[in-house]
Amino acid sequence: MPSLSKPNADLHDLRQAILQQRSSSAAEMERAIDAASSPACAHALVKPNFEEARRAAAAADPASPLAGLAVSVKDLFDVAGQATPAGSLILANAPPASKDATAVARLRAAGASFIGRSNMSEFAFSGVGINPHYGTPANAAMTDRPRIPGGSTSGGAITVATGAAHVGLGSDTGGSIRIPAALNGLVGFKSTARLVPTEGALPLSFTLDTVSAITHSVRDAVLVHEILAHRQVPLKKAPLSAYRLAVARTLMLEDLEPPVAIAFEKALASLRAAGARIDEIALSELAELGPMQANGTFSPAESYQWHRELIARHSARYDPRVLARIMRGASMSAADYVELLLHRKDWIARMGSALQAYDAVLSPTVPLLAPAIADLAPATGQDASKDAALDAEFFRVNGLLLRNPSAINMLDGCAISLPCQQPGEPPVGLMLWHGSLHDDALLSLALQVENCLQH
Repeated sequence: MPSLSKPNADLHDLRQAILQQRSSSAAEMERAIDAASSPACAHALVKPNFEEARRAAAAADPASPLAGLAVSVKDLFDVAGQATPAGSLILANAPPASKDATAVARLRAAGASFIGRSNMSEFAFSGVGINPHYGTPANAAMTDRPRIPGGSTSGGAITVATGAAHVGLGSDTGGSIRIPAALNGLVGFKSTARLVPTEGALPLSFTLDTVSAITHSVRDAVLVHEILAHRQVPLKKAPLSAYRLAVARTLMLEDLEPPVAIAFEKALASLRAAGARIDEIALSELAELGPMQANGTFSPAESYQWHRELIARHSARYDPRVLARIMRGASMSAADYVELLLHRKDWIARMGSALQAYDAVLSPTVPLLAPAIADLAPATGQDASKDAALDAEFFRVNGLLLRNPSAINMLDGCAISLPCQQPGEPPVGLMLWHGSLHDDALLSLALQVENCLQH
């Protein structure tokens, strides 16, 4: 069994320690910097920001929502005075941003101390988390061998898992918050997209991009969402027995690795024992996702529109796997794109009707444990057959990682992944999800589910 790292204290506990003068923002920042400098955090930060973080922590108001504690910022967000490379070398020397992205500005106003820019899949276009330009941070929860961190918010997850940050600001277009959270034993909340502005974030898909964060706990996820969305979450204080939940048999339970299937069933058993009402439903509408996107999908089409001039000048500098996915958008016709928009609108309406009787759906976040980096990283030699085999395995794993979480992005919904494995077992994510603007009810439920699974 792989060795597992110990969990870190969550943001709420640290804030209380600072308010009660059992610790200080400056002392916690030094611990975060030590963690960020450790081998476990290698490649997680592409641009450390230690000295500025120290100054911000020293000057922080202990009563502010984030109390000067360390936050990492995914490399696709604008930070005033810094370039925004988005995990690529192509934009590494771009002009610095003139102002903070909206999400960054809101975190800064809430007392965040930014420890650095976190690594990511190039241009956010992969759920695996491998980056050939800046190195790939290894999974921090399964340490028997270097394993993938999950992407695209790879470095953000590793900073939180190692204690280098208490919040990892990221984005989620098809699971890029929830996948690395699940693979590293963390909490990843993807809000309804429209609730948090994407201004100042380099886009992957204008339709699907969502600004969110990775944290240690659901209560931290609630706090950070309140900051990012500039709104208060009215939490419902109701027992699990007050909720009606569903498990979707279609798509979501296919091809589960045994540890994932076992952890998921144990989690359902624990919730039922605590009084939750859980129905198994077909939810056959999920089977339409493949045919709906057979002639193209939003991410390739919209990213190709953004990247096409860069590709014309710098195609050789892209990660070839990322470039291949972007170039799929070049062949999608305007008619196919409009057809996808119309089909999606109709599908969302029918999914809403199918889920009307339920407070949330429960699914495994991803169907597999984190594979070894060596089994997916590009080959360094000249063996074309090995390169082709590695590419094929990479895209197979990438498809599996994205399958469940990306359905919620297509739904324009909200979802949260939280750990559901037993102590000593490898990380498995339990995803709670629903349609658009069910965020408050979902977060209320997630607090109850987290408490049940931890006791």
